[in-house]
Amino acid sequence: MIDKMTGLLGLLLLGTTWTALAAPPGSGTEQLVPLAQQRALDAALAAIVDDPFHPLASLSVLAIRHGKVSYQQQFGYRHIGATPAQHLPVTPATLFRIASVSKMITTVVLMRLVEQGTLSLDQDVGIYLGFSLRNPHFPQQAVTLRSLLSHTSSLRDAGGYAWGPERSLRDVFTAGGDLMWDAAMPPGRYFTYANLNWGVIGTVMEKVTGERFDLLMRRLLLDPLDVHGGYNPAAFSKEELANTATLYRKRTLETEVWQPHGPWIAQADDVDQRPPAGIERYVIGSNATVFSPTGGLRISAADLGTVMQMLLDGGRYQGKQLLQPASIARMFARQWQLAPDGGNGNSEQGLYRAWGLGNQQFDAVAGRGNGLVEGASFSAVGHLGDAYGLVSAFVLDLKHKNGMVMLVGGTGSDPAQYPGTYSAMGRSEELILTTLYRGAIDKHE
Repeated sequence: MIDKMTGLLGLLLLGTTWTALAAPPGSGTEQLVPLAQQRALDAALAAIVDDPFHPLASLSVLAIRHGKVSYQQQFGYRHIGATPAQHLPVTPATLFRIASVSKMITTVVLMRLVEQGTLSLDQDVGIYLGFSLRNPHFPQQAVTLRSLLSHTSSLRDAGGYAWGPERSLRDVFTAGGDLMWDAAMPPGRYFTYANLNWGVIGTVMEKVTGERFDLLMRRLLLDPLDVHGGYNPAAFSKEELANTATLYRKRTLETEVWQPHGPWIAQADDVDQRPPAGIERYVIGSNATVFSPTGGLRISAADLGTVMQMLLDGGRYQGKQLLQPASIARMFARQWQLAPDGGNGNSEQGLYRAWGLGNQQFDAVAGRGNGLVEGASFSAVGHLGDAYGLVSAFVLDLKHKNGMVMLVGGTGSDPAQYPGTYSAMGRSEELILTTLYRGAIDKHE
């Protein structure tokens, strides 16, 4: 399968003529598609999905070139039934739980609140929360939104990062003790990726607006962009639930043994078997981890493309200015960079080398841990995600108005046994992003 895929990748390097075709419904833009190259790209991506040794349950991708959608396609199944006849294919509207890419989308709305003067990046967040949030080892150092957004807050995930509506963050931090904090480094000094940061951020957003997090995200971003899905699947329409991808692994739940030739096992969003539960007796501003600002957004690749186009267009969408260009520049300005000796952060094997406000900064050249494309110079900002078998990427080049969205709905082999060759990503993600970049962006710059 890999030899066949390599040959298909070679076809993507052939020159073709771009032909304007009608865009998919709802995309709001013309799609530039080179017909021969599109077929080769379809085949190459299908080969990655169907690799018998490293299968993927589903894949939805989108590429933007010079501000316009140049390619989007779906592969595999959003739901895998007991027989092939019961499998449900991925569609352009299929919603995926996009894991940590959610953090970046949360940040876009937070920047709207900062722009409006509702929040300050450098205020002590305890002022917003209504209780003191200080690292007990460094009680004189304030935790700020800037430090939370750049993963330099000194908060840690060891004590957990998600709780039910019966818990408040005030109680969580009161009982959490040292597990919640870095004992050696104060806020603002050291980078360690922490999901907990976004639970605090979402709760701050609720506190200052008096609005439930999922509804706030709808009002300030998803509805203005005409985007489906959201952070609360219990509120989805029947159509949205029916088109939500179940996330899979080929791994037993009890013993966590990977079986690439075994059955797909549902990990999350198996809505037929476990419908999403409603949220009752929730106190706004108490604990936004209930809605998972850190990883709980369900959205399609096409709608992520709409978000990306808005950012590439200086915050504008259909004549509406959702975010000022200065706020976008502020969001993507570099806040932290790995020191040459690596002493100012945990880079996770080179994956994290630089960070903005709620976004990762990717090296232009592959081979440095966080390179995105093999053999190409693709400087980008954005976010990656990995949870419950889902692997995702939302990466954009603001200067050239290029970008890629990747949503994998299930991995069939142990990622540790199929590592990347030029980055800290898995090899499947490397192949998808490199194939997508070569076929939909690179050859016609």
